Amino acid sequence: MTILTIILQSLLIAYYIFSGTAKMFGVKYWTDIFENLKLPKWLLPVTGVVQFIGAVGLIAGYWYVGALTWGAVWLGITMLVACFVHLRAKDPFGKTVPALVFAFLNITLIVINAGTVI
Repeated sequence: MTILTIILQSLLIAYYIFSGTAKMFGVKYWTDIFENLKLPKWLLPVTGVVQFIGAVGLIAGYWYVGALTWGAVWLGITMLVACFVHLRAKDPFGKTVPALVFAFLNITLIVINAGTVI
């Protein structure tokens, strides 16, 4: 595992644990975003759990690189779906950028560790 992988993995873990937990507890910032995107309220905690599970996969990746790759796939797909939801809601590009950046970071982890998928 390279230094780049460990740094990227650690940053993504921090983000997804923070973001996923905030969504699971229905923090106002996220409820406002989901309302703006015209998403049902029940999807907010579900999205939080999805992100939290992905973060657990990234954490397991410290010991099992295959888990890191699958966690990144799981979260990469989640972020691509988020991009499409922003486009569907006709959000300005600036509001879609975070989802694009996190999709790109997850795809980067996938590419770096592509040979380790189990």
